[in-house]
Amino acid sequence: MRKSLIALSVLGFGVASVAEVSLPTAAGAQEVKGPKITWRMSLWGKRRAFTEAPEYTSKMVKEKTGGNFNIKLYYGQQLSKSKENLDGISVGAFEMASFCAAYHPGKNQPLNVLDLPFLPIPNLDVQLKVHDAIYSHPASTKALAKWNAKIYMSMMLPQYEYMGRGTPPSKVSDFKGKRLRALGGMGRAAKAIGAVPTTMPASETYTALQRGTVDAIGFPYTYTFAAYKLDEIADWYTTNMSLGSVNCPIVFNMDSYNALPDQYKKLLDDVKAGSYAAQAAAYAAKDKINVAKWNANPKLKAVKMPEDEMAAFRKMAGMPLWKQWVKENEGKIPAQELLDIVLKTAKGG
Repeated sequence: MRKSLIALSVLGFGVASVAEVSLPTAAGAQEVKGPKITWRMSLWGKRRAFTEAPEYTSKMVKEKTGGNFNIKLYYGQQLSKSKENLDGISVGAFEMASFCAAYHPGKNQPLNVLDLPFLPIPNLDVQLKVHDAIYSHPASTKALAKWNAKIYMSMMLPQYEYMGRGTPPSKVSDFKGKRLRALGGMGRAAKAIGAVPTTMPASETYTALQRGTVDAIGFPYTYTFAAYKLDEIADWYTTNMSLGSVNCPIVFNMDSYNALPDQYKKLLDDVKAGSYAAQAAAYAAKDKINVAKWNANPKLKAVKMPEDEMAAFRKMAGMPLWKQWVKENEGKIPAQELLDIVLKTAKGG
């Protein structure tokens, strides 16, 4: 699965090469006419593969409107802390933001179904369809409306692995007692094998790992480890756990979106496919670079878990935890319906 995860997605999004996406579009006549509007988008960290989707969106809406519709990206939590982006959207502190649902599950419970561990999502193409199905569900729309937010698109994240310091694990049971940065459903899975999960923003992971606050960090393979320079201080990383993923949607402030001219709303929809393609291509390019770099580093060990142990782990922390999540949310949201949508969409139904 690891080798095909990004490759399939790049092909599925119709990206022939990274260069094809990253090269700037030739300047031409203004295609979409409208008033001058500037939006601000709140992000954290630095520009990286994860943020190539909004980078592409910003670039294309500016080009196609002749600079009249401008989306300015603010990195490094300049506008808001990552855990407070949804709050900022709710009060109109900025017009656009990304947030990760697992950072504050109580604010957007329907979206948390996407964070359950070991969902049968083999690549980014399938993940996109699953995320769209959940994001468009009335329960999700209602939950986000409480925060004056409208979901635009998913910032897709590959499957998670662990990178850590100390003695490399050789089997799943070696994680018992380990302190792991494990978000959402992956935190539940960590508990199931005796580990101690903790939730922290990505921006805090380097210091936590360096100081020994945690033993390992769960992040999307491979780009996030490198983006936050964890590979510079780590001793090992896993390659085949495919723990699951975290959903991090891009949202608009509802009032700002409603005030947009219809042609700008259509333009945002029109550039979505290209944004996804740019992100998938960026992941593929970074994987190639990172794997080569890590393989050449004798101090950084790649760890492959025994497949029989991973099968047992998936059996223990997959469906049982899905059912537990449904039971916990019974009567609050249509939890079983949402889970069924995920599983049906993932199978192509």
